[in-house]
Amino acid sequence: MHSTFAVMYKRYFPILDWLPNYKKSYLAGDFSAGITVGIMLIPQGMAYALIAGLPPIYGLYAALVPNLIYAITGSSRKLAVGPVALDSLIVASSLAAMKLSSLEDYIGMAVVLALFVGAIQLTMGFMRLGFLSNFLSRPVVSGFTSAAAIVIAISQLKHFFGLRISTNNTLRTLQSIGSQISETNFYDLVIGIAAVLVILGLKMLHRKLPAAMVVVVLSIVGIYFFMVNETDVHIVGHVPKGLPAFQLPQLDMNLIIRAFPTAMALAFIAFAEAMTIAKAVEEKDNEFYTDANQELRALGASNIIGSLFQSYPVNAGLSRTAVNVNEGAKTGIASLVSVIVVGITLLYLTPFFYYLPKSVLGAIILVAVYGLIDLKYPKQLWRQRKDEFFLLLVTFLTTLLIGISQGIIFGVLFSLLLLVNRTSRPHIAILGRIKGTDYFKNVNRFGDDIEQFEDTLVLRFDGQLFFANRDYFKSELYKNIAHKGKELKFVILNAEAINYIDSSALNVLNQVVDDLKNKNIELLIAGAIGPIRDILFSSGLISKLGTENLFVRTSDAFEYCENLSEKTAIQAKVSQQSKQNTSVT
Repeated sequence: MHSTFAVMYKRYFPILDWLPNYKKSYLAGDFSAGITVGIMLIPQGMAYALIAGLPPIYGLYAALVPNLIYAITGSSRKLAVGPVALDSLIVASSLAAMKLSSLEDYIGMAVVLALFVGAIQLTMGFMRLGFLSNFLSRPVVSGFTSAAAIVIAISQLKHFFGLRISTNNTLRTLQSIGSQISETNFYDLVIGIAAVLVILGLKMLHRKLPAAMVVVVLSIVGIYFFMVNETDVHIVGHVPKGLPAFQLPQLDMNLIIRAFPTAMALAFIAFAEAMTIAKAVEEKDNEFYTDANQELRALGASNIIGSLFQSYPVNAGLSRTAVNVNEGAKTGIASLVSVIVVGITLLYLTPFFYYLPKSVLGAIILVAVYGLIDLKYPKQLWRQRKDEFFLLLVTFLTTLLIGISQGIIFGVLFSLLLLVNRTSRPHIAILGRIKGTDYFKNVNRFGDDIEQFEDTLVLRFDGQLFFANRDYFKSELYKNIAHKGKELKFVILNAEAINYIDSSALNVLNQVVDDLKNKNIELLIAGAIGPIRDILFSSGLISKLGTENLFVRTSDAFEYCENLSEKTAIQAKVSQQSKQNTSVT
């Protein structure tokens, strides 16, 4: 009993598994990674809070408690959890549509959204729904992420130009910038461009340099000492000092109902994104710890407990996780160190951010989201899979032109439609025997090396046989039977790729067997796997088909047909000779 509870505790709190086995050799890498990621979190968190439409301090709140909870409960040992650009944008678009009356209501709803998202993720985790992340295809994720990156970049242009723009709609933002371009704040624009150039320059000099933090410090010092009039530059202003206080979110059922679609989308996307990052990291290092269901529980707990300390929805950050790995992080100690860095900042350093220009935060975001735009993958899809390219394109355009939530929903629906189309019209191949062998291959691929026989049709169906493709199977089968002509005597169904047959498809097979018998054509099945053979027997179809017509290999079925043809030919010849002898007598 004790061992059972120990296993359960380790499953729900993975820190109990790795912490007792912690090695001193891990400490240097974990400490270095934790310091670096903590320094990254400060400017990134403040910048991402701006994307969400929140005061910058809430980005630091989101970088504190959720990161701590994930270090304790997360199954991945290298993910860095906190505010991210994509989730921040979804929060902004969702809350803007609610048209909340005040900033306090807006902040309160962002916190409630974190609680709501966490509750959904936690429920999904305990229901073991981690497999659902597989339904978010890579073309959908790529198209959505690239479009979201552009939307985020456009949303930050107002800070670059120093303009007051209230809309979150991409096209309206561009229109507003165009109409107000004459009102551009020269100081904001110069500072923003300079910040981008400095960040890129420092990254080119050495990728491990904390470029964002360097730019933040330089801009604060510059504004403090050299700007005579504070109104010349749009600055962050007062940033509250101290750790976030425990506070229960204020629940409004009407707003919760309105926020449900966004919460579902956030919960699903955040989990899929976290799993994608975790798998990529583990495959690179050949270390596999991540459990999908525990990740759901960990992200859910991080968001729920984080919401009690004024955090908005969080997720695993790609850039911060990459830094974690590059700096040599081995365990969640790295996350605990980064939590300490953020905590010290909140306790003692927030007053220094008063003079931080908003255009610098915009520059940090622009550089960060640039890496989210993927051009290689669409080009690859265009060359190899045009149907998936159009899936990516539809998701991209819907997200960019209509909205974030609509892009996610439409992309998933379109990918499911593509899946249904593929399963309803699976690949069908006509097989022939490779000359001099017992191997049967697609006649369209092997050309002159293939032997075909007038009295035998060998057909392979590459997919499960069920209600959605039963008519397609039947029509393609009869089309090829008609093409063979009157000489056809045998149809061999290669069932190696069929992994399921439902009742609707069994009914069609019954009809086919009866119809072919009436036409003096015999149906044989070859290569059926165990579960399919069980279905044939349990359904009673085997009694109509005949156990003698069920074969392990296609070559065995074909040899049986040849022997039967020869036997029939001999019998016909004997019968003909007998008739001739009778007539002579």
